[in-house]
Amino acid sequence: MRSQGQVRFIRVSAKVQMVGAAILAALLLVWLISMAGMAVSQYLSTRDRLALLDREAKVATAESRVAEYRDDLQSVTQDLNRRQDALEKMTEVLPDDIKTGDTVSDSTGEAAKTVDKVSAALPEAAGLARIEARQLALVERLTRFADRRSATAAQRIRALGLDPNAMVARLNDRSAQGGPLIELFGPGKRGLDPRFERLGLSLARMDALERGLAGIPQHTPASLEYISSGFGYRADPFTGGAAFHAGLDFKGPIGAPIFAAATGRVSFVGAQQGYGNVVEVDHGNGLMTRYAHLSAFRARVGQPVQAGQIIGLIGNTGRSTGPHLHFEVRVNDRAVNPRPFLEAAAHVQQ
Repeated sequence: MRSQGQVRFIRVSAKVQMVGAAILAALLLVWLISMAGMAVSQYLSTRDRLALLDREAKVATAESRVAEYRDDLQSVTQDLNRRQDALEKMTEVLPDDIKTGDTVSDSTGEAAKTVDKVSAALPEAAGLARIEARQLALVERLTRFADRRSATAAQRIRALGLDPNAMVARLNDRSAQGGPLIELFGPGKRGLDPRFERLGLSLARMDALERGLAGIPQHTPASLEYISSGFGYRADPFTGGAAFHAGLDFKGPIGAPIFAAATGRVSFVGAQQGYGNVVEVDHGNGLMTRYAHLSAFRARVGQPVQAGQIIGLIGNTGRSTGPHLHFEVRVNDRAVNPRPFLEAAAHVQQ
C-alpha cells in the first residue's frame, strides 16, 4: 500500500486465506441450496397446478349424464341456458377462427358418446344433449385459446428476464379481495362439468399474464436516437471518476414530452436528491419506472396512466449537465438495464 511516499506491505497468512476460502465456499453452498430450493418449489407448484387441471378436466361419463337427464329434465334445461348466456359473453372477445365451428369435436369423444347414450335412453332429451355437446366443444376451443394466449404471454415475459409464474402468483394474491359471490355459470343443483371449471382456471391465468405483460415497459419514454449515456459503469460527468449509471439518458430540448413506458399508476411526483424533479410509475409485480430531471410534471400521485401517455417534460433539474431525461427501470427496487425492454417494445404485445 502506497501512502504519502511510503510503501507498506500486508501479508495474509495461509491460515487466514484458508479460513476466508472456507467462508466463501460456505456462503456459495448456502446460495446454491437456496436457489435449488426455489427451483424445486417452483417445479412442484407447476406440477401441482397441472395435476389440478388434469383432475378438473376429467369428463363426466355418459351414464351419469343419462341419469341426470332422467332425474330432472327441467334442471338440465336451466343449467344449459345459464351456460349459454356465459358462453355468449365469453365469445365476444374471441378471434374468428375460435368462434366458428359448431361441430362436436371434443378431444376425448365423450360428448359424442353422451349424445348417443342420451338419445337412446331418453329420446325426448336428445335435442338438449346435442346442445350440451356443442357447448362443451366450444368450451374446449375457449380453453385452448386461453392456454395459447397464456403460453405466448409467458414466453414474452420470460424473454425479458422476468418470471411469469411469480407474476401470476402476485396478481392472483387473494389477501385483500372480497365482494358478493357471482358464480361464472350461475348456481345449480348439479355439479358443474369439470371442463367448465378448467376453462375458468385457464382464463384466470391468461388474464393474470396479460395484465402483467401490460405493465412491462413497451413504449419509449423519449427518442431512442438521442441516448447520451447508457446503463452501467461510466466516467461521472462531474468528477470524471468511475461511477455507476442506473438508467438511460435521453438528450432533448427543455419542454419535450416524456411518455409513460407502460401501463401503471403514478406512485411519486416531486424532487429527489440528485434526480431533480421526478415522476415514478408503479407497474405492479415489483416493477417501477423512474423519470428524472423534469422541467414540469404532467401527472399526479395515484393517477392511472397508459403506455405512451405524457407524464412530464424534459428538463435540467438536479445533478445534470444539460437538458435530458434520466430513465430507470427497477425490479423490486433494483435497477436493471432498460434497453432490453425498450428494444423489445415493438414486439412485446404482438
